[in-house]
Amino acid sequence: MRRRWSRRLARRLAPARDAVAPALEALAPAWQALARWTRPVTAVVSPLGWTVAVVTVLAWWAGLTYRWAELVVLAVASTVVLVAAVVFVLGRFQYEVDLDLAGHRVVVGERAVGRIQVSNPTTRALLPAVMELPVGAGLASFPVPRLAAGDTHEDVFAVPTRRRAVIPVGPVRSVRADPLGLLRRQVDWTRAEKLYVHPRTTGLTGSSSGFLRDLEGRSTQDLSNSDVSFHALRDYVPGDDRRHVHWKTTARTGQIMVRQFEETRRSHLAVILSTRTEDYAHADEFELAVSVCGSLGLQAIREDRGLTVLSNEAQLRGDSRARLLDDLSGVQTRSLADGIANLARGAAQSVSDASVVALLVGSRVSPADLRAASARLPQDVRVIAVRCVPGETLARRSIAELVVLTVGALDELPSAMRRVTAA
Repeated sequence: MRRRWSRRLARRLAPARDAVAPALEALAPAWQALARWTRPVTAVVSPLGWTVAVVTVLAWWAGLTYRWAELVVLAVASTVVLVAAVVFVLGRFQYEVDLDLAGHRVVVGERAVGRIQVSNPTTRALLPAVMELPVGAGLASFPVPRLAAGDTHEDVFAVPTRRRAVIPVGPVRSVRADPLGLLRRQVDWTRAEKLYVHPRTTGLTGSSSGFLRDLEGRSTQDLSNSDVSFHALRDYVPGDDRRHVHWKTTARTGQIMVRQFEETRRSHLAVILSTRTEDYAHADEFELAVSVCGSLGLQAIREDRGLTVLSNEAQLRGDSRARLLDDLSGVQTRSLADGIANLARGAAQSVSDASVVALLVGSRVSPADLRAASARLPQDVRVIAVRCVPGETLARRSIAELVVLTVGALDELPSAMRRVTAA
């Protein structure tokens, strides 16, 4: 019954709706133009300001219509408050503002400081104001005193860097508002800048970096007609390069013989960092995994080896130290259904030319999952799994051909890599 009544009402209202729709479409440009024209005024009024304005209008109407003295008094008081609020936000902003960060890249725990300089370029004094600086999710306020012509005011601030992050700093904006917060007028003076808080890393020197070194390349089972690793001789086939003819064997057998080679693979490190929340017992495990990822990647860059860094979300830039650490600064975990095995399957094609693949996971990844992930990677690639568990004792174990390391602190990473090299 209710549905039938609704359908009848919709049919009856359809002609009116169809008639009004063209008029609304025709008024849309005028309404948008009016909104743009009034935005400088409406943007200044806070929700509390709109409430007071509506109450003031209603109080004036009801008080004058019904001759209610109390409402008239309320209307007068509200009007005085609104007029006073307007006085607080009047005036032109003519500052010159400079935002200067001492450095755009710091390591977790290092001091990050910046400076705000506000100048008066005019020939008259400027009234006091407040400068606001958004820093990440927080907001810092800096009172600016009255500035005479040509005066400059400077404030220094520090940014907390207790955790790895990409922190947007700015823009610096000047704010004028009344004490009750009815009106608030702000102007942006600078662009927002980014502060990269890099993860902690450790150097892998000496024998701890040996797992990356491969001067002559590593032989594979793939045969090639041209490489540096000699494999065997075979009969000549038309089209073979004559430079590979083995003349001594040809002279001895009377049949043209050519050299056949094994393809070699240059050292290329692939790091697969799990960003799945379910793989880590707590946030410290993931932070340790990110630090291990940065340490391995920086060693590969330092030794001019190939580097590929993958996560569940995207491929990170591994062509330079700064880009790698910048990308690692913004890596975060996310709840995902697919585990490390599916991540390895998706990354198999990207790491097909790698000589070593490092899987970085937390304590909640089982040995069976690590073995499944290793099985989904190319067979001729050496796979190392690193379980990052703060507080655990450094340990090494093998699951078939997979080497599993348990690292409890970043300082243990060089020792862990030496164990891999010695194996």
